Amino acid sequence: MHRRSLLSGVIAAIGGAFGASRANAATETPAARKLKVVYHLNDLDKVNFVLGNIQNHFDGVGGPGNVTIALVIHGQALKAFHASSANPDITKRVGQFSKAGLELAACGNTMKSQNVTVQDLLPGFVAVEQGGVVRIAELQSQGYLYLRP
Repeated sequence: MHRRSLLSGVIAAIGGAFGASRANAATETPAARKLKVVYHLNDLDKVNFVLGNIQNHFDGVGGPGNVTIALVIHGQALKAFHASSANPDITKRVGQFSKAGLELAACGNTMKSQNVTVQDLLPGFVAVEQGGVVRIAELQSQGYLYLRP
């Protein structure tokens, strides 16, 4: 009889601990669950669309302080971010996003194929020497959610 009482007590304690952990998870603040998102951009015709999505994302969560966003660019899309030929609207948006903490990552392989350096891109970019898709995989392994609009 004593063993049954002990077993019941252990089961009750485990159940109570599980219930308490679920209650804590339900009352976490949004800041404690800050999302991390990586946007993947390689289509030149989607540049403005993706930048609009990023702005909407920041606006939807109450500002850049409530989400961590990385933008990884490779392929033809990188041409839109060449400083010498960038659209003034894109230049302005990239500057604002960079100040807000958006990680702007340019694929090193694409940079080589387009014969540009990070200095040839809009301010705020970092070169991803190992390649854009490798950077995306690294970010996903760190808990970033993957978005490819």
